[in-house]
Amino acid sequence: MRILIIGGTRFVGRHITEAALSAGHDVTLFHRGRTGSELFPRATHLIGDRNEDLSALAEGSWDATVDACAYVPRQVRSLARALDGRGGQHLFISSTSAYGPGVRPGFTEDAPLATLADPATEEVTDKTYGGLKVACERAVTESHGAGATTIVRPTYVIGPHDYTYRFTYWVERIARGGTVLARAEKADRIGGCGGRGMAGWIVSLLAGSVPGTFHAVSPPPPFGFGDLLGAIAAQVAPPGTELAWVGRDFLLAQGE
Repeated sequence: MRILIIGGTRFVGRHITEAALSAGHDVTLFHRGRTGSELFPRATHLIGDRNEDLSALAEGSWDATVDACAYVPRQVRSLARALDGRGGQHLFISSTSAYGPGVRPGFTEDAPLATLADPATEEVTDKTYGGLKVACERAVTESHGAGATTIVRPTYVIGPHDYTYRFTYWVERIARGGTVLARAEKADRIGGCGGRGMAGWIVSLLAGSVPGTFHAVSPPPPFGFGDLLGAIAAQVAPPGTELAWVGRDFLLAQGE
């Protein structure tokens, strides 16, 4: 199938691109050309900026589109206008941050969603990120219809090319050994999702034109931060490595 990926050269989108090409699909990447222009010679590269210039999408049609980098609804709507019905099944990468505060462990995709204090905001912060993803999800469904929309809500995505350094920090630090300051409560829940495994699953959703909203998380909850660091230590920690757990009060006292 012909798959258009908005982004596709950095982290999550890069894994999806690799999975789609490995499965034999015809892949087109729309990106700014700042990273990854030398990647994926088998793919078609269209250069543009989703915030300013979508003219490269004026021609062509695809069986499916993956939007891996929309953060505000305006970006979703402008892409829909540019594709004008030529994008096929539309898969939007959202986030489990889309859920409202206070959801209980084991929640499902129909749990209450985050809201925005200012629905018109486009400022992406820790407080607005989840609500903006919800607004993007709604814009996707309004633009493409529920039957042609797939929404994936990943949790903590890990794997190669992770530019956020959220996960790789712990791997590198534990691999150095010694006493490792663990900056969270041991039982704090955390969900992980391998970028490569998620990408293969996403490509299978596209191949089947599967609509709906789906979590992307593994292993199943409950899974704590202590479990995560323990699993890392089992793989990379040299002998004598110790995890020193400190509470929030200690961190706040240090100005962290």
